[in-house]
Amino acid sequence: MWKTGARKRVVTTALRGRTPDSGADINVGGGEPVSDDPFRLDGKVAVVTGGGRGIGLMIARGLLTAGATVYLCSRKAAELDAAVQTLSALGPVRSITADLSTSNGIDIVRSQLSDREAAIHALFNNAGASWGAPFADFPESGFDKVFSVNVKGVFLLTQALLPLLTTGAPMSGVNNFSYSASKAAVHMLTRHLAGELAPRVLVNAIAPGLFESKMTATLLTAGADAIGAQLPLGRIGRPDDIAGIAVFLASPASAYITGAVIPVDGGLSTTR
Repeated sequence: MWKTGARKRVVTTALRGRTPDSGADINVGGGEPVSDDPFRLDGKVAVVTGGGRGIGLMIARGLLTAGATVYLCSRKAAELDAAVQTLSALGPVRSITADLSTSNGIDIVRSQLSDREAAIHALFNNAGASWGAPFADFPESGFDKVFSVNVKGVFLLTQALLPLLTTGAPMSGVNNFSYSASKAAVHMLTRHLAGELAPRVLVNAIAPGLFESKMTATLLTAGADAIGAQLPLGRIGRPDDIAGIAVFLASPASAYITGAVIPVDGGLSTTR
C-alpha cells in the first residue's frame, strides 16, 4: 500500500505470521481462513505502527471490523489515546507509546506485546517519516530521521517480533539486509539527484556485481572461477569491465544519459 502526496511516499509493509502447522515463516499480506468467511480475523492479534492517524487508523478500523484484536503503536500518546477512543466501539484495541526509530522504543513494543500476547498474527509496519528541503539546504539529520524510521525501524521491529509472528523456530544463514537496503536507496537517490541537478550535472549509478575485493572475499572462497561459472556470462568481473563503464560515464559519449542505474554484473541482475 502506498500513500502518495506532494512531499512524501510511505509504504506499509504487511507481515503475516503463519500457524505452526504451516511452517515457520512470514509472508507479505494475506490471511488464513478461520471461518466460512475468509476475511474474518476472529481470535487474531494485529499490530499497526503509526496507528494513531491516517492510513494506520484506516488499517486498524478494517482489522477491528474483521474481528481482530489490534495494538496501535506510535510515539504520540495523545494521538493514540484519541484513536483508541474512536475505535474502541469496534473491538478490542490497545495502544503502546514508543519511538520506533530507537532501539529502546523497539524494546518497549516487544516487551509489552510479549507480556500480553502469546502470538501475533499480523504486523503492519506503517509508521513513516519524511523530510523536505531544497537540495542545497538538505541536512544530514534529514537522512538520519527518515532512514531510522522507514528502513531501520521496519527491520528491527520485525526482527524483535519474529518469535511472536512465527513458531519461534531458529533461522539459519547470513544475509546483508542493511547493505542491500542502502544500495536500493542509492538507486532511488540517483534518480532524484539527476532530476534536481539537470542539466548542469549528469548523475548515474554503477551497480557492480562480483569483482575481486576485500568486501567480496568471503563470497569467493570457493574460487573466482567456480563462482563465476554460475553467472550468466560465466565469470566474475574484471578490472577492465568496471573501468570501461566509468570511462564511458565520464566521457562526452554519455552526454545524453542521466538518472540511469547501470548493472555491470555479468547478468546477475537478470537471475533475481
